[in-house]
Amino acid sequence: MFAGFLFSIHKLKGWRNCSVKSKIPVYQPDLSGNEKKYVNECLDSSWISSKGHFVSAFERSFADYTQTKHATSVSNGTVALHLALLALEIGPGDEVIVPSFTYIASVNAIRYVGATPIFADIEPESWQLDVSKLKMLINKNTKAIIAVHIYGHPCDMVSLKELALQNQLLLVEDCAEAFGSRIDSQHVGTFSDIATYSFFGNKTVTTGEGGMVVTQKTELDSKIRHLKCQGLEPGREYWHDVIGYNYRMTNICAAIGLAQLERAPALVKKKQDLAKSYQKLLAGLPLTFQQIKPRVIHSWWMFSILVSDTTERDALRLHLSNDNIETRPLFNPVHQMPMYKENDVRLPVTESIAGRGMNLPSWPGVTGEMIERICNAIWSFYK
Repeated sequence: MFAGFLFSIHKLKGWRNCSVKSKIPVYQPDLSGNEKKYVNECLDSSWISSKGHFVSAFERSFADYTQTKHATSVSNGTVALHLALLALEIGPGDEVIVPSFTYIASVNAIRYVGATPIFADIEPESWQLDVSKLKMLINKNTKAIIAVHIYGHPCDMVSLKELALQNQLLLVEDCAEAFGSRIDSQHVGTFSDIATYSFFGNKTVTTGEGGMVVTQKTELDSKIRHLKCQGLEPGREYWHDVIGYNYRMTNICAAIGLAQLERAPALVKKKQDLAKSYQKLLAGLPLTFQQIKPRVIHSWWMFSILVSDTTERDALRLHLSNDNIETRPLFNPVHQMPMYKENDVRLPVTESIAGRGMNLPSWPGVTGEMIERICNAIWSFYK
């Protein structure tokens, strides 16, 4: 009888395990190309640190893909921003206009160089910098604007470039989330003085950890390369003529990046197709999506939805979590965080969107079956 009882328990456990749905993560990298082959080549050759042919090969391929003259690999996207501001000689006493609706690295880099971030609001449809509101923020201390292409939709770089030229301001593009995005046929990152990318594990093209600084200006590229290698004077051994940083990318990371670039068009297309599927299957629900502006090619790093308020968002996230579907909230406004909070700063569009939005699973390998499961779960919440 006891043996029969144990058999029944095992059957019950097996039934429960079968009933549990597999987890759908909000993101995971696609490493199904030559990543392992190239990494093994690094291991076999023993070139695993910042020396090795994959570093220069990745830089050349990235410059070609993004239509930039110079591309310099670095250890992550945050240091890419830090180096970009250093190369532009932005420092204490300077003000830099930046969206509050961004990942915090875009703002922290401004503080790293001793400058002051000036927070700007965003457009309600595209969620990008509202250029019409920037003029009132410009004064004699304003040195630069950082345009952050949030979730893969480009900022209005044509208007921003014109504004920067009119006011003799430097222009930086944070393209961490926008690999593959374009305005007309021109890739983001090519409208500014200098631009940066991130290759963290959840980016469309990943190296695990890594970043890139791109520019059309040879003198800026030379500064970046000088600074990222401990300020080593070119042509001399162990002689450093400025305070520099160890911000180099490893050969292993570059090997992964090169393999990713080989499949970049396919990866971007999968993200774009995913966004179309979400929009089709969620049509008719009380949700809002990021709206694509004319002349823009959106790479859809993350597909996001807006609901009516924070309470509804949190309830929907819990509902999806109970169905083993991972989501994440949109970026919290940086101007509300303790180290940046100023009582007189009010950015109504930023605050509204940040409080109502969430990212759905957005990696290239999300299958049609997964999309249906996610969308059915969202429909069941509203029923």
